[in-house]
Amino acid sequence: MSDKNGPTRVHPNATKHARNLRKDATLPERKLWRVLRDKQLGGHRFRRQHPLGDYFVDLVCVERMLIIELDGGQHADQEEYDARRSAWLESQGYKVLRFWNNDVMGNIEGVVAMVAAALERSLLPPSQPSRLKGESALSELDGPY
Repeated sequence: MSDKNGPTRVHPNATKHARNLRKDATLPERKLWRVLRDKQLGGHRFRRQHPLGDYFVDLVCVERMLIIELDGGQHADQEEYDARRSAWLESQGYKVLRFWNNDVMGNIEGVVAMVAAALERSLLPPSQPSRLKGESALSELDGPY
């Protein structure tokens, strides 16, 4: 991974911190991980609590440049931080999907369907025209999550 200033460095303690984050995963993180691990979703490999720059992302498919962030109630108080974080991740070429924990717990099928659609969309070449009269075939993914 690199940015305009050269390779992105990972802090020396990142591996240990990532292990601790994985060990202390929330129930929604564990629930979604059970569905995404071992290439269960379309053969795509996901990593959890993966360091990118100064951040640790909840789940990422590096191959498709797709990040999944699960937000609990504390995120309502840190919208500005989350926006800066997402902006930096997107500047590195990643697409960030955000879901509330209660969405994962109450509608895991819907969350997985949205992740699958985003993965499918990432397979399309950017110059390919949309199939729906000027709108993205998956326009519902462009809105807030």
